[in-house]
Formats: sequence, C-alpha cells, structure tokens
Amino acid sequence: MTRSNIAMRVLALAALSALPLTTMAADAAAKPAAPSDAQLIESALAAAPAGVAKNATVVAMDAKGGMRTLRAGTNGFTCMPDNPETPGPDPMCADKASMDWMHAMMTHAKPPAAKAGLMFMLAGGTDASNTDPYASKPTASNHWIKTGPHVMIAGVDDAFLAQFSKAADPDTSVPYVMWAGTPYQHLMVPVK
Repeated sequence: MTRSNIAMRVLALAALSALPLTTMAADAAAKPAAPSDAQLIESALAAAPAGVAKNATVVAMDAKGGMRTLRAGTNGFTCMPDNPETPGPDPMCADKASMDWMHAMMTHAKPPAAKAGLMFMLAGGTDASNTDPYASKPTASNHWIKTGPHVMIAGVDDAFLAQFSKAADPDTSVPYVMWAGTPYQHLMVPVK
C-alpha cells in the first residue's frame, strides 16, 4: 500500500469517527444533492493558507467511506472538505507527520515519537470533547468545546506542551492543549 493510500485511509477513518451513527444511517433521500468536485475542492482548500492549499492533494470520501483523489498535489499536505453531516465547518489540511499521528489515534496506537506534525483548520472545527479523543457527542463530563479557525501541532514532547493551558474547559481564544494527559494531546492555536 502506498503512503498516499494510507494517508487517504487515515482521513477516511478520521472523518468517519466524527460522524454519529444515527447520521450515517439517515435516509439518503432526505440528503441534499452532493456537491460537485469543484465545490469539494474549494471547501477543502479553505482549511489552509493559500500557499499550502495551492499545491496540496485534495481527497474526498465517497458514499461507501472510501477515499478518492480530487486533485493530486506536490507539497506533502492532504486536504479534505467540510463534512456536511457535522454541525460546523471542518475542512482540514494535514502534513505527513500529522497523518501518521491521526492514524495512530484512529487505531488506538502509540503516536510516532519526535515527529511533529502540522494541521490547518482555518475554516474552524466541529465541536469536540477537549478531554476524550473518542467522544462522539457531548456528555455532562467530557468537556465539549467549540473551536474557531485554528492550527494544530501534534507529536511534540511534554516539555513543549507544559507551557500551555491543559484545563478541561480552556479559553479557546488562546493556545491550549487538547486531550491533555492522553497519548494524543496536541496544541490548539487559534488564528482569529
């Protein structure tokens, strides 16, 4: 399996993990018409700065959960469009190290050591638990938060993250650590 195939599968897993099971089972007839490839590409590229988006690979999930490449890229970043099933905008662009980190998270494996990764979500992020990487909906104890446009830095050591808030209910207008104390803790950096 090529690295790009692995990356595409990681994005599919990441996207699927964010979907509530009831959403995936919803009646297809009630869904609006699927966006065009041009619309999907535009959505995906909204996640990253123009210089990154310009040469990024763009992938989209098909109806069966597989990934298809909408546009091949050359800069090592892979972008995915907004998932219309989630409550807010959530297109994402990730570098290779981030793809490896996400793959580890999705497979409950230990993330690669000393391999910092960069992810862009400049259109914002879907609401998520700040304490549980696997939460799929808000509960009284999982500290559900809303994120605006941000950059994520994953795969960095504890000494780097120690300078930022690890509060369960952080001030999301300043950098903070999401999923603190788990192998998947990462820095969230607001950009607006």
